[in-house]
Amino acid sequence: MKTFSVAPNADETSWFVKLENVAPEETYASKDDALAAAEQMAKENTPSKVEIRDMDDNIQDEKRF
Repeated sequence: MKTFSVAPNADETSWFVKLENVAPEETYASKDDALAAAEQMAKENTPSKVEIRDMDDNIQDEKRF
C-alpha cells in the first residue's frame, strides 16, 4: 500500500504532497489543493492512503483508497 502525505512547510505558506513521507512530489498554495491532489494520486494508485500531518509531523487524519 502506498502512502501519500499532506503536510505544511515550516511557516505554513505552502503544503507538500509526499510519497511515503519522503521527498515532496508537489507543492501547493493551500491545504485544500494539496489534499485534493493527494487524494487523486491515491485513487490512481489503489490500494493507498492519504495521511494529513501537522507542523510536528503527527498524523491528524487518514483516508484509504
